Amino acid sequence: MADQTKRRAAEALDLSGHADRPASARSAVPSFIVMDVMRAALAAENSGRNIVHMEVGQPGTPAPLAARQAAARALERETLGYTMALGNDELRARIARHYTEWYGVCVAPECIAVTAGSSAAFVLAFLALFDVGDAVALPSPGYPCYRHILSALGQRPVLIETGPATGWMPDPDDVVRAARNDGIKGLLIASPANPTGTMISEERLAALAQVCRANGVRLISDEIYHGLTYTGAARTALACADDAVVINSFSKYFSMTGWRIGWMVVPPDLMRPVERLAQNLYISPPSIAQAAALGAFDAGTELEANRNAYAESRALLLRELPEAGFTTFAPADGAFYLYCDVSHLAEDSLALSRALLDEAGVAVTPGIDFDAENGHRFLRFSYAGTPADMAEAAARLKAWARNRR
Repeated sequence: MADQTKRRAAEALDLSGHADRPASARSAVPSFIVMDVMRAALAAENSGRNIVHMEVGQPGTPAPLAARQAAARALERETLGYTMALGNDELRARIARHYTEWYGVCVAPECIAVTAGSSAAFVLAFLALFDVGDAVALPSPGYPCYRHILSALGQRPVLIETGPATGWMPDPDDVVRAARNDGIKGLLIASPANPTGTMISEERLAALAQVCRANGVRLISDEIYHGLTYTGAARTALACADDAVVINSFSKYFSMTGWRIGWMVVPPDLMRPVERLAQNLYISPPSIAQAAALGAFDAGTELEANRNAYAESRALLLRELPEAGFTTFAPADGAFYLYCDVSHLAEDSLALSRALLDEAGVAVTPGIDFDAENGHRFLRFSYAGTPADMAEAAARLKAWARNRR
């Protein structure tokens, strides 16, 4: 069927006379492999199989009730037209208050930009901060869309290798070397991180902020998994770097992936550039999603219950997966991921992920999505689903391991 679709698309191009016009070079970014895995898992489900999803970082819970009720009220009472490009003032003020409540950090509402998910925030940040050809340092392993967005914008990702020796986080000396050798203009960090689930210490975060400032490097902090922590609270980069660009979203802790609503905290000197870009690229964030996001801040009890469910799944998997041969994980401090070294089980994590889907009915993500150099040795397990699904996944993986022996 896929071959037929490709052939028909090619025929359509031939008929229109545009077959000799290739796509742009900047569009030749690698695929987001987790989405390909999800497609394969859905195809298996459509064929009648039961699949447990551990591939995608999507909460198994709906948007909180308070968010859905706020959206329903907005549907009844409002026209839901365009807002201002940076979002409506009420939501911006509520996000600013969130920083005082969670971190004890004062943020002006005027420094908040509401965005169409964190993905739009990354595009806006990269365009506002960097020119074509500029180099930006990223941790590896890391969220693949960082580097793909940079590449599509004509910018240059510079990877900083991390691992157990560095706590799976960049080290200040790495930044100094990247500034000297690669001329980086920016550093992006994430804590808790995807795919590892690890968190940066307060001391290292402050040291990175200091070294960035000393070397003229702009610090961008991805804090999308804040709230989902199990070994201690996460710290915002704003606590030690008021010139940092901080990106967050309602997708993970607030369980609102499909609503496509996020935000960024931007230093005052960048607000007008970000606003101009947002006006032209997006006009405004979705009105209905902004209404729901405002309601989500009133759902603390429900959201903490969700976090407790993730903690339950995390504990279960850390206990059960070693019996299936998955024994070595990065520190699972936060988010809802386990990043597992599987080099003793297979040389190719992509092939292993396919085998687990085909033979165990469990969808997981190969590490090559996050690390082209060493990712063949790793799998990422997402425990964003329900505790019952995670228990079923553990049982299937243990049965799969027994059948391999």
